[in-house]
Amino acid sequence: MNIVIAGVGGQGIILASRALAEAALNAGLSVRTAETIGMAQREGAVASYVRIGVSDYGPLIPQGTADILVACEPAEGARHIAWLRRGGRAVIATSPVIPVSVSLGTSSYDVGAVLRFLEEAIERPCFLDAAALAREAGSIKALNMVMLGALSRLDLPLAADELLKAALKLLPPQVQTINRHAFALGRQAMEGL
Repeated sequence: MNIVIAGVGGQGIILASRALAEAALNAGLSVRTAETIGMAQREGAVASYVRIGVSDYGPLIPQGTADILVACEPAEGARHIAWLRRGGRAVIATSPVIPVSVSLGTSSYDVGAVLRFLEEAIERPCFLDAAALAREAGSIKALNMVMLGALSRLDLPLAADELLKAALKLLPPQVQTINRHAFALGRQAMEGL
């Protein structure tokens, strides 16, 4: 199974992919991971590639072969749509992270147009207001846990509890309650989708 997790710096993309990889290893599955990190500390693009159950391939996922795309930001979803295979699943956070160039007025970001593009381009997209769910859990920083919770509703070869356990192991104790709640809200949001 090939999973691409995309977003921008500060959204916890790397932590999410490490939790997913750790949970897969704990389930006895082989795992390969890779990351592309540009200007991550300045809200630049970040992508993680997690390959579960493959041992004869490298860690990078070729375009057109991802079974699942998890996009923590709409434009990053559009940027990484080429990795999703035909019939693959996508979970996309609908809240944009506004680039500095847009804030300065030197470029524009029409999030509605991006979401319409994704809806037309993906066979079965799942759109989540993950930012609102993360705030409901107690912190916008838990957006990655909302997305992991949503991901756990798709046909992963590992149990949701194991994914949550692996993620919490990577977090300090003082934020675990918020992140546990965020994970549950992500799972709940996917019910019926």
